[in-house]
Amino acid sequence: MPRSRVITWEVSESKGVETAWIELGDGTLSGRGRAVGTVPEPYWISYELDTADAFVTRRLLVTVESASGVRTLELRHDGAGRWTANGEHLPAVDGALDCDLGLCPLTNTMPVLRHGLHLAPGERELLMAWVSVPDLAVLPSRQTYTHLGQHRIRFVSGDFRSDIDFDDDGLVVDYPGLATRFGGSGGHGTLGRVQ
Repeated sequence: MPRSRVITWEVSESKGVETAWIELGDGTLSGRGRAVGTVPEPYWISYELDTADAFVTRRLLVTVESASGVRTLELRHDGAGRWTANGEHLPAVDGALDCDLGLCPLTNTMPVLRHGLHLAPGERELLMAWVSVPDLAVLPSRQTYTHLGQHRIRFVSGDFRSDIDFDDDGLVVDYPGLATRFGGSGGHGTLGRVQ
């Protein structure tokens, strides 16, 4: 039975806030989100994310509006390792299973759920199709996820490292240096900060 979640994060890196409406199924995730940020420039963003079985990204549609105009990206994965951005092949990220939308805590969920890393020991090094915000460039990103304990995972990409707390559903509660969830661990709209 699919589970619905609505979560809001304070996104410290962008000095903004993001809300995501999430549907978790048996091996699938779909979500849509809205965010506002002020760094590196004031912007508004909306996205839609859909995965296929085993939480493999199928499609990410992102629209950003800023002083420099409106940009849209449709990132697609064909299920066999091939990616396109607005219809153009992206060979640099071929083989990746996941997208990673910059400054978006939701896109850390797919690899965590696929490998159960929030619940059991393990480590995975992954290639991601990383989307920078607000310019929407798509770049390859090598990332390592390491289980540190129940609901805690160490994330490493290049020189960046953060120990992220997740809930039972594999959704980010606290991502030091990036985002902190508002409300209780259920994330259902209360305004207290997660401790």
